[in-house]
Amino acid sequence: MTRSRPYRPEDMAGCLALFDSNTPRFFDVSERESFVGFLQDQALRWPYQVIEREGQVVGCGGHAVEADGVSVALCWGMVDNDLHGHGLGRMLTEARIAAAQATPEIRRIILNTSQHTQGFYARFGFKPEKITPDGFAPGIDRWDMVLALG
Repeated sequence: MTRSRPYRPEDMAGCLALFDSNTPRFFDVSERESFVGFLQDQALRWPYQVIEREGQVVGCGGHAVEADGVSVALCWGMVDNDLHGHGLGRMLTEARIAAAQATPEIRRIILNTSQHTQGFYARFGFKPEKITPDGFAPGIDRWDMVLALG
C-alpha cells in the first residue's frame, strides 16, 4: 500500500536515502548538508510530506508560502531513483499543486529544478523563467520555473 503522510523526525534517514539515490544526476553531493538542515528545521514547520510504501519512505516533498504572500514554492521533492516512472512523482506534485491552490491568495507556484526534471514539471504547466548553467553544481543547471494559477 502506498500512502502520503506528514514528515516526522524519524523519517530523516529514509529521506536522506532518497537524496543519495538521486545523487549525482539530480542532486550534487554538496547539497546534502542543506537538505539535512531543511529536514531538521523547515520540514517540521512547513507542509512536508513523505510517500510511504510497505513501511519504506519512497518519496518526499513539500511547499511553503513565500514572503510575498501570493507565491508558493515547491521544495525538496524527490522519489527513490529506482521508482522513477511509477507515478509517485506525479502523485507528489499533484498533491502539492492542490495544496497551493487551496491556499487563499496564492496566484503562482514557483520552483527551481534541473535540466533533468524541467520537462517533468513542464507537463504540469510550469514555464521556465530563468536558466542558470551550472547553477546547482558543474553539470547541473538551475531552472527557475513558475506555474500561474487561475
